[in-house]
Amino acid sequence: MLESLRSVVSLKPIERDRTVRRLSSAANVDDLRAIAKRRLPAGVFDYIDGAAEDESAMSRNASRFGDRTLVPRVLKDVSEIDASTTILGGRAPMPLIIAPTGFPRIAHPDGELATARAAARAGIPFSLSTMGTRSIEEVAGVCDGRKWFQVYVWRDRELTKDMLARCKESGFEALYITVDTAVLGRRERDVRRGMSLPPKLGLDTFIEGAMRPGWVLEFLRNDPIVFSNVAVSTQRLSNSTEDGSSAVSLAEYINSQFDPRLSWDDVAWIRSNWDGPVILKGIQSVADAKIAADEGIEAIALSNHGGRQLDSSPAIIDLVAPVADAVGGDIEIYCDGGVRRGSDVVKAVALGANACMIGRPHLYALAAGGEAGVDHVLNFFQQGIEQTMALTGIASMSDADQSIVSE
Repeated sequence: MLESLRSVVSLKPIERDRTVRRLSSAANVDDLRAIAKRRLPAGVFDYIDGAAEDESAMSRNASRFGDRTLVPRVLKDVSEIDASTTILGGRAPMPLIIAPTGFPRIAHPDGELATARAAARAGIPFSLSTMGTRSIEEVAGVCDGRKWFQVYVWRDRELTKDMLARCKESGFEALYITVDTAVLGRRERDVRRGMSLPPKLGLDTFIEGAMRPGWVLEFLRNDPIVFSNVAVSTQRLSNSTEDGSSAVSLAEYINSQFDPRLSWDDVAWIRSNWDGPVILKGIQSVADAKIAADEGIEAIALSNHGGRQLDSSPAIIDLVAPVADAVGGDIEIYCDGGVRRGSDVVKAVALGANACMIGRPHLYALAAGGEAGVDHVLNFFQQGIEQTMALTGIASMSDADQSIVSE
């Protein structure tokens, strides 16, 4: 009996690194989300995880991927899988982009620096937000990979212009113009929590901190969380615009500083101050995709802001095929919303997207394990894409087309 037991029992070595142990239990993005929820104060987690109103747009983004199945082709030679693709003229080992997200340092003190380094190792573009918590220059100092910047158009045009100049000086390759935030959507989790950004440490936060001391200690030991890109440009311009150095209500801040008059004329103004590729982020109709193509825009991100703006907006995967049919080949198309697995990426590319973007998944990973967590989730996507390709019978990403997707 003892011999039989020895033949089937093999004790794994004890892993001493707590982060490695934590991440080893995360089999997918949902697992990373669960770890993030355990580690973050409720208000912080809800800011990352939540969406507008009833959160139906966010739910549709993910569920509509699940409504589509893949059509496996068998007896194909898939001994060598090539998931690489071209994104804005540069090769990437998989069709994935780190989406711009606000306030990553509430998930982990390293914030964008950790994610940018992980993206560079993975060979995919990293996107920095105007509402980021690390500056353009800080990211450039740690990331020798592809860097894109997401800009909101401010009432103060000089502030926008200065950020574009800083991006040029720091070697950023491409620019997003976010076009779906004329006003901020009603994010009811944040309303209930009274969430402000950067976060205030009030009595409720300390109560939460008693259950999550690790986050509170990291928060207190590190520099204050500020709107870094706004602060640097404000200092350079020496103007009176709110510099992001104090806690403010996000809705009040955006509604006071972002310009709701944004139009195609403003897109032309930005292009006149930027000589690199431009991506319009927030396109949600075939009609607007056609205008973008006619205007000579290099790429569009089909996006409803992760369901954080208009709760009645369409599921993003539902837009991919009709937009690709209308403008595919004239403009690059990125699918931003609900991407949670490698199979989602394959489906989107097959329907006509050039690449997918991930926002919440990399924030969950950052909260779960810092830079190692982001490495973990990017590896999860790379493996998932390649496995899906092999099981679908396509050896090259260029072979993915609408014939392999069924609804």
